[in-house]
Amino acid sequence: MQTALFALGLVLFLLGLLTGFALPGLKNPRMGLSSHLEGVLNGMFLVLLGLLWPHIHLPRTWALTAAGLIIYAANTNWLATLLAAAWGAGRRLAPIATGDHQASASKEGTVSILLLSLGASLVLGVGILIAGL
Repeated sequence: MQTALFALGLVLFLLGLLTGFALPGLKNPRMGLSSHLEGVLNGMFLVLLGLLWPHIHLPRTWALTAAGLIIYAANTNWLATLLAAAWGAGRRLAPIATGDHQASASKEGTVSILLLSLGASLVLGVGILIAGL
């Protein structure tokens, strides 16, 4: 799992870096900056989690569950904010970054579902890991 976390973290870090190049072409560049930062920071978080992995003492099922939840949350955070930037969505849960932009109800709903699900996943995953330290 440690090597997988390193690899997934570095891939997400790279995606975050590449997102920075796309900022001028996005409907909402400010939200695009959020996506860039989410990719870079969550990529580093996955690498950090890989470094912590040998110190986590959980049954295999719990450890894999925690890792899966955190990997999902890290990648979804980047994706949700990138979609919000491309669509001009995110008004409900990220009003500061969204500004005056507003997308269709289905696009706003998609971004909201992604943001809510990643928040719950991250809190639960980190909670499990804390129990295993």
